[in-house]
Amino acid sequence: MADFLIGAATAAHQVEGNNRRSDYWIMEHVKHSDFAEPSGLACDHYNRYDEDIRLLAEAGCNAYRFGIEWARIEPEEGQFDPDEILHYRRVLECCREYGVMPVITLMHFSSPAWLIKRGGWGSRDVAAYFSRYARYVAEQLGDQLLYICTINEANMGIQLHKVIRDMMKAGKRGEGGVQVGQNNGLDMKSILLGMLEQGRAFHTSPLKINSFLKPRSEKTERFVLEAHAAAKKAIKEVLPEAKVGLTLSLFDYQPTKAGKNAAVKLWKEDFGWYLPYIREDDFLGVQNYSRKIVDENGTREPAADAPLTQMGYEDYPRSIGNVLMRVARHFPGELMVTENGIATSDDERRCAFIKEALSSVMIAKKRGVPVTGYFHWSLLDNFEWQAGFDKTFGLIAVDRSTQTRYPKNSLKVLGDLAAQYCKELQ
Repeated sequence: MADFLIGAATAAHQVEGNNRRSDYWIMEHVKHSDFAEPSGLACDHYNRYDEDIRLLAEAGCNAYRFGIEWARIEPEEGQFDPDEILHYRRVLECCREYGVMPVITLMHFSSPAWLIKRGGWGSRDVAAYFSRYARYVAEQLGDQLLYICTINEANMGIQLHKVIRDMMKAGKRGEGGVQVGQNNGLDMKSILLGMLEQGRAFHTSPLKINSFLKPRSEKTERFVLEAHAAAKKAIKEVLPEAKVGLTLSLFDYQPTKAGKNAAVKLWKEDFGWYLPYIREDDFLGVQNYSRKIVDENGTREPAADAPLTQMGYEDYPRSIGNVLMRVARHFPGELMVTENGIATSDDERRCAFIKEALSSVMIAKKRGVPVTGYFHWSLLDNFEWQAGFDKTFGLIAVDRSTQTRYPKNSLKVLGDLAAQYCKELQ
């Protein structure tokens, strides 16, 4: 294994296409969907993974973080699909053939539709369901696995709760409140109709549709962490040498003189609250895209002259290094940048962003931060959840009418930096 991993990341639902047994597929296809558009064939990565991994490897990258889709592996409760687990074995073997270290994620937001019908992520039972799935993956694919992320951005439910809280306080919803694609252009009537339609589709009350990207209280957030703990235990019983952790969505909170207490509170909500539950994990996946200035009233909208990304975040690549150094003061284990990137149509800017961001990661590493990898988001221009396909994060453009791949210069830049930094760290 290389001393330092540098590559790119994807999520199964966002790139594979035709994830028909998942909760998100259902939510995308109700008449009054809160998604800007359905995922459809997405990037057809399910069938074209070899080409995509080859392009990553040929550019010089040595690692690939990708998702295993629970809804494919266990399309009905307790019924595992042997053809689908074989598919992911082929993806893992493809990585090895190209000299790429795979880092897998077991749950990257999308879940089996049957899980939602049984209470989803708002039920304590989710720990038993998730650990059964994690054990099966470990048993079937364990010879190919070293790094396993159980849950992507486990703190997203609390962050979405804060967005709603702040919206109620301010009377509006700002862009860039969370690090995930949202559709903020819906009127209340469409939202309510969509909720009713989802309820019928899942055969449950609209108020009980607990998909992962829903606001959560601290009580239900504990169910997520119990699921992580149960999955980790199951994996370790099968693969004691595997490195298991989860990932967190973290902003670089930068306080004004009057905003120090507010910044401390925000950091505690995003990170400190989770620390007791993850302190014994083998590693932590750190996911960051921007900073937020904090005054006595909380986070400010970016300054009028601040450069913004397509997501509404401030374009501030150095934030990832700052976050790593802050996390390392409290988390005792290995750190990995499992997501960092920029949504922009300007690939020259993406190239510059990658250089600045990776430089800040290396500065943190030289200062003693135990960071062992960096994954750019994303390998492909993909389906950005509620926001659809308009947000371009990818190192590779995809013409979805033909599924033709067009590697951008930013992919070469990342590969060249991978070679440079890995040589320096030898």
